[in-house]
Amino acid sequence: MSAADGTRTWRSRSAWALSAASPRRLVLAAALLVASFAGLWVLHQVQPLSMSDIAVYRAEGEAAAAGGDLYGFTVTEWALPATYPPFAALLFIPTTWLPLGTLTAVCVLVNAAFLVLLIHLSCKAAGLRRAARSAPTLLAATALGLWLEPVFQTLAFGQINLALTCLVLWDLSRPDGARGKGFATGIAAGIKLTPAIFAVYLLITGRVRAACTALAGFLVSVLLGWLVLPEASVEFWTRRMFETDRVGKVWIVDNQSLQGLISRLLHDPEPGLLWAVPALLTAVAGLWAARRVCLRRGLDGWGVLATAVTALLVSPISWSHHWVWCVPLLIALAAHTRRSPWRRALLAVVTLAFTVRTMWIVPHAGYLDLHFSWWQQLLAAPYPLLGLALLVALFCRTFRTTDGPGAPGSIPAPRTDQDLPARTAAS
Repeated sequence: MSAADGTRTWRSRSAWALSAASPRRLVLAAALLVASFAGLWVLHQVQPLSMSDIAVYRAEGEAAAAGGDLYGFTVTEWALPATYPPFAALLFIPTTWLPLGTLTAVCVLVNAAFLVLLIHLSCKAAGLRRAARSAPTLLAATALGLWLEPVFQTLAFGQINLALTCLVLWDLSRPDGARGKGFATGIAAGIKLTPAIFAVYLLITGRVRAACTALAGFLVSVLLGWLVLPEASVEFWTRRMFETDRVGKVWIVDNQSLQGLISRLLHDPEPGLLWAVPALLTAVAGLWAARRVCLRRGLDGWGVLATAVTALLVSPISWSHHWVWCVPLLIALAAHTRRSPWRRALLAVVTLAFTVRTMWIVPHAGYLDLHFSWWQQLLAAPYPLLGLALLVALFCRTFRTTDGPGAPGSIPAPRTDQDLPARTAAS
């Protein structure tokens, strides 16, 4: 047998082995996902998931459909009120079509589907195109991702964080010349106000048209809410949106924002300017870091992540389940761990931080959150501490020798569909 024949035979056997391994990987990944869901079901039998937020969404949908008082009711044993704009209530109307028990099961499955989508979008944004197209990889990552604390809490409460994160990440990952880029981000801001910061990110990185499109999407959501629910719209935009206390107490460990950290650190339930000034400085520094990492080094994905972390830090309240941006963060870190044990160690530490749930370990019943010792403070605020560390690291990184596609401080050329294969090959 010639060398060429041997090479062809080896390649043929390798291709067969790969094709045979792929179904096995798919079966194993599917089995892992089933086992993960089984674990959730067992946990639910021992300690039922509250699903309190989906109950609020359903009540909002009922009020919107019936023309009732959108901001005058409370539901669940915790007396939770509506806190989203009227446009969101319109989107929640379909939740009234199912009994609450069925709705909670559907909500878990839909959130799991959004997690698959978020992992897919995150892999594409990080340049891991092969992983983004690999069904075994997506299923296995979903099985493990369900147990990240922010993702698990999103499922437990029936939250919409995964859906909004997918909407924003899909929109911002599109080429800069794509028609309507920014509109989905504006719609996300119309549902829950915090995504509006991504319009600012688009503006400061030179994507003026996309930023204006985001503003247009937001205004469309406000207009639709006003046309269908005029009284509720006036009430929300002139009064309710400023009532932070409707959302919850800022000092409890559930709040993983900068204000929650400072409030617990100072043992003060209302830190006032002692929070507002650091929050303003963090907002400016975070957006500055996002701009520089995008413009100076050409890393738009990291710019988006820096903006997301900035929003989570400076928001008055960022419940732990709001930090589902940990999924694209972990995937972005994983994409840069090749041949670097230090980066692999960093990925392990960050993954552990979003998994071990240290904020729930410390005693936090009643007002104990305001009386933590110094070491308990570290356990009670893992996410804001990680977020601040990330912004500092990104800010420092932009001062190194530039390796981006343009000169320091220059606006990158708009991305088009034709640019994507070349960029993928380069990565």
